[in-house]
Amino acid sequence: MEPILPKPKAIFLDGAGTLFCLPKGVGYHYALVARRLGLALDATALDRAFGHVWKSMPARATTGAPREDDDKGWWREVVEKVFNEVAPDTKDLDRDMFFEVAYEHFAEAGVWELYPETVEVLEHLQGHYCLAVVSNFDGRLRMVLEHLGISKFFHAAVISSEVGADKPDPLIFERALQLCGIAAHEALHAGDNPVCDWEGATSAGLAIFRLDRPANTLRDLAALL
Repeated sequence: MEPILPKPKAIFLDGAGTLFCLPKGVGYHYALVARRLGLALDATALDRAFGHVWKSMPARATTGAPREDDDKGWWREVVEKVFNEVAPDTKDLDRDMFFEVAYEHFAEAGVWELYPETVEVLEHLQGHYCLAVVSNFDGRLRMVLEHLGISKFFHAAVISSEVGADKPDPLIFERALQLCGIAAHEALHAGDNPVCDWEGATSAGLAIFRLDRPANTLRDLAALL
């Protein structure tokens, strides 16, 4: 591997799929929340339905300003469509209760899990670069980073719902550049999504690290730097 030259002043990192993951899958957690509320829903069916719905959801509009309700309404629509697939006869009250509990659940400790190398790599990078998370997420990300013990490493968390732009829109990367006080050619973005991370950062003028587990990990990024 050839070192990255010239060395960047800032490293931006994607969140889910790059720094941390959901090891048990969305269906598992939806079924867990359902059991708490006295609903019997199959985790496999929920996982399958979530995959269908996720792919069918329209892109969120770029507003350049914080989006209404921190994208909570968008997530409510996702859950509504999942229920329409797996439990169409469920009452509105049950659906409302499920959504509120599930929404909070995904900000709880123990749901998300760091990749094995994450802390080691962040410790290596800290103090040498302006570090920022650049993620298609909502305000719950701040709680997730705190629970995982890695919020201390970052100068900023640049979140799509707060910026009003989802990756691959260049605007979200531009906001991160502003917060670090640097130009695009002075930053590198690391992420696992070919469109959102690789194409998005490239179109914004950043260098990129193509994370593609298991072929490589964030340790490879640290080695290149």
